[in-house]
Amino acid sequence: MTGRSATSVVLAVGLIVADAVHAHASGHGPVFGAATPTLGRGGWSVDQAYSMRFGEEARREHMFKTMVTFGVTEVLQVSASLPIEMSSHTLAQTRMMSAMSNGREFEGIVGYRFQHRPIGIGGRRESTLYIGGTVPFESTHHGAADGGSISIGAATGYASRAHYVWLGGALQHFLPRQGDRLGDSHTLTFVYGYRPPALRTEAGKPDVRFFVESTFEHRQSDHIGGFDIENASRTLFVGPTSLLVYKAIALEGGVQFPAYRRLRYFKETARMAVNFSYFFWLK
Repeated sequence: MTGRSATSVVLAVGLIVADAVHAHASGHGPVFGAATPTLGRGGWSVDQAYSMRFGEEARREHMFKTMVTFGVTEVLQVSASLPIEMSSHTLAQTRMMSAMSNGREFEGIVGYRFQHRPIGIGGRRESTLYIGGTVPFESTHHGAADGGSISIGAATGYASRAHYVWLGGALQHFLPRQGDRLGDSHTLTFVYGYRPPALRTEAGKPDVRFFVESTFEHRQSDHIGGFDIENASRTLFVGPTSLLVYKAIALEGGVQFPAYRRLRYFKETARMAVNFSYFFWLK
């Protein structure tokens, strides 16, 4: 994507937001892990995500992406994300954020919340299914021809005014291209969130929540030139995040550190992500 086209996308999104009607952004979730909330019918959200990965030998990657999401019904939503700016790939491949890929590619995801069950006062149990795919903007990725991917995942959990618990899993299968194929990604995420009593305010006031998020990923070896490359990996990252919600705005961010790493090259030492969201309805 050229700098001019990326700028045009940002300006277009900005014009849409400027004409929007404010909405309450109470349904937002964690930074890295999968969650169950979906937008209501006719709701829109625009996310601007910035993330960084740090590695050994002063290696570093950064990503700036935009995601637009639309609520088709109360339980069905569609989203699309694309990169605005990214550094060159210097670390091992990873999914990192469940809602957005970590590559130079367009990604579309459909989310369907197939279970919603009230529990007690203010509590609910939910489950959501996600199906998506990616179309790469570059011909190769880490030396392998990139043919895009398809993915399927799900999240289930419990949310109340005080506690949040989500468990998610996903499989991302990469398609072959020119005899090459990137290794599939299998991920499991776990999120626990807590909102202290002093912050359990009524709607319309600032809402702060704190999370601990973990991300486990098993990445299979790439297939390049007729051979399996020995670059399979298994990693587990854990760290604190937080979420601030006020009316139509949500700001979330946090860090993760490796609790377990089994890979040969380009090891990560930390991950950081910040996401700004704006929610609205168009009349």
